[in-house]
Amino acid sequence: MKILVCNAGSTSLKFKVYAFPEETVLARGRVERVGAEAGSLYFFESADGRRVTDDKARARTYEEGIERFLRDLGGAEDVDAVAYKAVLSKGFPGVHVIDENVMDGMRAFLSVAPVHNRAYIGAIEAFQRLAPNAVHVASFETAFHRTVPFHRRVYGVPYEWYEKYGVARMGYHGASHSHIASQLAGYSRVVSCHLGGSSSICAIRDGKSVDTSFGLSLQAGVTHVNRAGDIDPYIMPFLLREGMPYDEVLAGLEKKGGLAGIAGMSGDMRDLRAAAGRGNERAALAIRVFTSDVRRYIGAFAAEMGGLDALAFTGGIGENDAASRREICESLGFLGVEIDESKNLANERMIGRGRTAVFVIPADEERVVAENAWKLLNREA
Repeated sequence: MKILVCNAGSTSLKFKVYAFPEETVLARGRVERVGAEAGSLYFFESADGRRVTDDKARARTYEEGIERFLRDLGGAEDVDAVAYKAVLSKGFPGVHVIDENVMDGMRAFLSVAPVHNRAYIGAIEAFQRLAPNAVHVASFETAFHRTVPFHRRVYGVPYEWYEKYGVARMGYHGASHSHIASQLAGYSRVVSCHLGGSSSICAIRDGKSVDTSFGLSLQAGVTHVNRAGDIDPYIMPFLLREGMPYDEVLAGLEKKGGLAGIAGMSGDMRDLRAAAGRGNERAALAIRVFTSDVRRYIGAFAAEMGGLDALAFTGGIGENDAASRREICESLGFLGVEIDESKNLANERMIGRGRTAVFVIPADEERVVAENAWKLLNREA
């Protein structure tokens, strides 16, 4: 069976094509900086060694990125299933064959995850047009966090909000954090840091999620590339009473906030590092806000678990930005966190030298999603 996995992030697209049950990768691709005015970065590689790199690609939308990948893949005629690292659908946790009910559930939660659900709805509809003979499977990100104790999921709001509207902490990046849990199965108390265009921290106890920085929506937690993260909720009614239009408030939270909002430029960590190196104080401030946010969550989750046995970095920033890892770990010595800077700079898998193990583990969300689809389709066959 050939399974094509689509991972649509807030600023990127990743694709992998697997052959099952062998679990071999037949092709992979990625599009970075989707929608950027200066152009996108595109990469494709097939198992036979064919490579395509384009640093001036035009991917103004997710659909354009998908079309480019399928063109280099040679079409979708022999794709048996398209699997999606989807976010959430009302009434459909876990892994599901996509039908109109699942799509309606995703549309029902557009107000909760407007950027991500809109991206996945668009990606699914595009793939359904371009690969009409394939089975389409969604692996929803909330599934891994269903083990979070209820007292850590409920908010301090009228309980009726939970009963009537389902207002509670959901948690996302489930495929990424579950991959970390499987990779570090020998450690009891783990904090997983998925740092990238969208970032989240997860407390993992004995392989299960017990807390997460994300909330009902993907707005919560650490400061993201262009989303606000944790803020005082009264900022919003304050701005509305001051006369700011509702759409402008939302744009400031969803698109123009986060690291980009603080720096007044691109929120991409590579751009921020370069600007900070040239003396840009706001870029340096954005970086400091980000690393401080991550460090705060690590400390809080270690306290909840009664200690820390392993710390893992994954995601685009977590895997590639040694400076962020060093800055995050600088004041965590009281938790036994120390890093070997030579190993950190080399992006080695094990970079710790203290009593707490510190890892850099490449994200493999696509494999998790492909395995989920394979298991579901074989169970239903």
